[in-house]
Amino acid sequence: MSPIRKAVIPAAGMGTRLYPATRAVKKELFPVVGPDGVAKPVIQHIIEEALSTGVEEVCLIVRPGDEEVFRSYFSRPLSEELNGRLSRLPQAIEQTEHLLEISRRLRFVTQEAQEGFGHAVYCARSFVHDEPFLLLLGDHLYRSATPRTCAQQVVDAFEHTGQSILATQRVPENAIYAIGVMAGEQDSQISRLYRLSNIAEKPAADYAWEHLRTRGLPDGWYLGVYGQYALTSSIFDHLEYLIDHDLRERGEIQLTSALQLMLKDEPLWAYEVDGHSFDIGRPAEYAHTVAVFAGLV
Repeated sequence: MSPIRKAVIPAAGMGTRLYPATRAVKKELFPVVGPDGVAKPVIQHIIEEALSTGVEEVCLIVRPGDEEVFRSYFSRPLSEELNGRLSRLPQAIEQTEHLLEISRRLRFVTQEAQEGFGHAVYCARSFVHDEPFLLLLGDHLYRSATPRTCAQQVVDAFEHTGQSILATQRVPENAIYAIGVMAGEQDSQISRLYRLSNIAEKPAADYAWEHLRTRGLPDGWYLGVYGQYALTSSIFDHLEYLIDHDLRERGEIQLTSALQLMLKDEPLWAYEVDGHSFDIGRPAEYAHTVAVFAGLV
């Protein structure tokens, strides 16, 4: 299996749950102060997470007309006045150079219509071609509990198995209604690695109890989708099948549905990441994320 050289980040959401702030700025550009004390938009944190794995190119899936918004942030020349002020701040100069370096790695694909997460991923098929790729959500941030980033842990697991990896974290039963849930068998050599036997999107508690329990986890706890994936390009064949046959969940083409099909044809694995994910797509979660990253809680 070839190494992962490309990353995909869907960033085509409308940000309706953060309205009216998203009238002024896209949610992916909301600021979060990182552990290094630098204020950066959410999308930059996610791109840096991807680049930490050694990927060479990062593709943003965007809405029509939004490509210039992102390009402008990363590569727009500074005004003469602002450049003069920042020239007296060494850290600011470094950050500007860093943004330009990121811009050279960025590629863009437009999702013409809002057809769901799976459809957004499918839009990146021409960018990925037949290579494995890293997939990160455009509204989640990650904090690793180890020196290796969460995305690095996922890519490490992919390199070990040579097969698709879904990052996971343990979640209680009262949280599964809002996320994807997996079941699997723990690997005999790597305790955090599971070979998957089932996956479902936002399952009911009774279905989860019957079909999604994983041996070794306490009763009432499940393997929840974490928001990071290392996938082989075969995922696009399954997404294409869903699109061609208009097979939707809650009116949208879902990635989980494609993963269910994929699981019938080839092994899928889950890796229990040593870290935490943060969903910034709702006001309360965004506020909590800002506080955590700033070291306030």
